[in-house]
Amino acid sequence: MTVKQKIEFLTTAFAAKFPDPQTELEFSTPYQLLISTLMAAQATDRQVNIITRSLYQTAPTPERMVALGEDGVADAIRSINYYKTKARHIVETSRILIENFGGKVPETLEDLQSLPGVGRKTASVVLICAFGSPAFPVDTHVHRVSNRLGIARSSNVKQTEEKLRKRIPASFWYSFHHYLILHGRYTCKAVSPACSRCEVFSVCGYPAQQKKQTQKKRAPEAENHQ
Repeated sequence: MTVKQKIEFLTTAFAAKFPDPQTELEFSTPYQLLISTLMAAQATDRQVNIITRSLYQTAPTPERMVALGEDGVADAIRSINYYKTKARHIVETSRILIENFGGKVPETLEDLQSLPGVGRKTASVVLICAFGSPAFPVDTHVHRVSNRLGIARSSNVKQTEEKLRKRIPASFWYSFHHYLILHGRYTCKAVSPACSRCEVFSVCGYPAQQKKQTQKKRAPEAENHQ
């Protein structure tokens, strides 16, 4: 099966499994999605949602977030990893949005990445989920699942993104991005993937990868016993 055929198979299978794929982060505005995505680094969407349900009642806009201040934001998000650093980035980003972008979230990758704490993945999430702009965010789930399935084998997320953008039609980027995230989050987990109940196991390259790794580990042991 070629990579193109595999992607076509995956698209059909994942569409049946996830008929309405979308981010699990809760937000009402592009600004809120930006802040939530910034907070989601080294944290789960569930953790972020618990915090932002309260935070966005107090500070739903850049102006209100700046007024809350770094200490106030830190206190509101202290249950999340790296909360002090994230609080600083949130307030700095909010201030820059007010001063340089009229309080609006910019709609280009370059402008988004100029904001404190906003990397390529965060910027891409905002572009595709808030504005519907062409982007293919690659996080650890997307990188892992793409490599295991054999549709974009690479050693880093940048290479994975480049391959996925070339191999998947742009009209499917939004859906396919979420397919890979959701599949990685609930089935193809980093530790103990649920292969026995995986809908796409028949086209997955992971079992073969594991077999090769096992054989490599056993080879030196066999030599030592000769």
